[in-house]
Amino acid sequence: MTKLVESSTDELVKLLENKDVKIIDVRPVDAYNGWKLENEARGGHIKGARSLPVKWIKYMDWIEIVNSKGILPDHKIVVYGYNKAEAEKVTNWFLHVGYRDVNIYNHFIDEWSLNPKLPKEHLHRYRQLVSADWVNMLISENNPPEYNNNKFVVCHVHYRNRKAYLSGHIPGAIDIDTLALEAPETWNRRSPEELKTALEQHGITADTTVVLYGKFMWPENADEFPGSAAGHIGAIRCAFIMMYAGVKDVRVLNGGFQSWKDATYEISIFDVLKNPVVDFGAKIPGKPELAVDIPEAKEMLKSKDAELVCVRSLSEYIGEVSGYNYIEKKGRIPGAIFGNCGSDAYHMEN
Repeated sequence: MTKLVESSTDELVKLLENKDVKIIDVRPVDAYNGWKLENEARGGHIKGARSLPVKWIKYMDWIEIVNSKGILPDHKIVVYGYNKAEAEKVTNWFLHVGYRDVNIYNHFIDEWSLNPKLPKEHLHRYRQLVSADWVNMLISENNPPEYNNNKFVVCHVHYRNRKAYLSGHIPGAIDIDTLALEAPETWNRRSPEELKTALEQHGITADTTVVLYGKFMWPENADEFPGSAAGHIGAIRCAFIMMYAGVKDVRVLNGGFQSWKDATYEISIFDVLKNPVVDFGAKIPGKPELAVDIPEAKEMLKSKDAELVCVRSLSEYIGEVSGYNYIEKKGRIPGAIFGNCGSDAYHMEN
């Protein structure tokens, strides 16, 4: 076996500004985002590091994921994780597929995280993107980190597909159809009055902590309602609308229902009854600034200080396809820049 080359903290500091060096964080994505999963002194990741969790090496398209992140064989690679074993596993995989200049850094917790002078970064609102472990603590102990509330609702989101919920969900979760919050005529958010009624019917007030997730069920664009199989995308839309309405603490399960399954936690098929509340408790919308409608979008396109980002697939962006079987018109809003969501409207891998 090839002897692995270790980098010291001083050596890694000198490499930070080198564009030909790629620093690889093999810890769980949640740790990369900012959660302190091993009680490290500072959350987040080494400045400029790319996230490549060790569990991803089991995927057949691992090397394609690596290449898509711009991590190429002619780069110098430095790999770190929470422990030596997981870092060595990814390091050896890089060497196995032909990368030659690969080092390992083993002092992330005991040196880098402890020294406030060494640069770290984190997702600005990482608390809103939670792990399966966090949700499990919430429903079983009610005391997960970064949580200060005594009432919560876990929502399994779907689009006209209660079978997705009834075939297996997080224990205690209620189901919510995206149609409760979105009008099917335009797939835009419903009126403030309709949102108030819908949220109250689902037991949600402005002060309720809401955790949302969906289930990916291999959507096909040829299906009549392909969105019915892309539940986690619906969960993201519902999270936005709830934040717009004024729910103060909205969380999304990172990775959706699949991450709950991967963690091997209990799965329920019990149809949990909703517990309606009398009043949402605040004026809707509570955060109207989160939504941009056509007039504002037009003004943004004229401005030098704003960008309208198209987060659709490349084939949709360049007008090869509309992306939807019920929309004939193809193309993008003139002036919008490409955000690259993934391969199509229902597989937002990125």
